[in-house]
Amino acid sequence: MDIKELRDQDAKALNETLMTLLKEHFELRMQHKSAQLSDPTKLGKTKRSIAQVKTIMKEKQA
Repeated sequence: MDIKELRDQDAKALNETLMTLLKEHFELRMQHKSAQLSDPTKLGKTKRSIAQVKTIMKEKQA
């Protein structure tokens, strides 16, 4: 997801996006541990997306 799209979302939509990303990251970690993950770069990408969403949420609080 693009940063500009994230900045346009309201707090509720950001929270839903964050929950979706956290769930996806958990599933990717489980696949990685069981050696079923075909693309290990997905872990880093989802982790980065989670950080971006959290940062935007903090910015909107201030």
